[in-house]
Amino acid sequence: MLDQIHLLAAVTVLGVLEQAYFFLQVIYARRMFGISPPNTSGPPEFKRIFRAQVNCSEYFPIFLALLWQAGLFFHQGLAAALGLLYLYARYCYFMGYRASSSERLAPIYFSTGVLWILVAVSALGILHFFLSHYVGLNILQLLPA
Repeated sequence: MLDQIHLLAAVTVLGVLEQAYFFLQVIYARRMFGISPPNTSGPPEFKRIFRAQVNCSEYFPIFLALLWQAGLFFHQGLAAALGLLYLYARYCYFMGYRASSSERLAPIYFSTGVLWILVAVSALGILHFFLSHYVGLNILQLLPA
């Protein structure tokens, strides 16, 4: 069983570490700009770091659900590779947003594209499971060899 999920678990841990890094960046920015919680307003530099972290946190549960569904129902290796791409894109997003709000755009479009691929792969895997398990139709056998 573990050999079927070890890559997904590794990408999950990397994602959690990335989220922790983003949280730490907000803490450092709060100290640098003298902004105590719960305040979220301050200079534009702080606002960009804070928003980048919040945006990444909002998408993280969606990413995790899709990563695991794609890995369990379609292919662990492909899901893990897409997960690494997503995490890299989110890192680029965070660093770009930190520098300038316009530098966040290319990485956010790329990471969104990766999420859509994970949606498609998950849906295909789940569809294949339902068809083979409940209908007895194995789509893979219908494909020419």
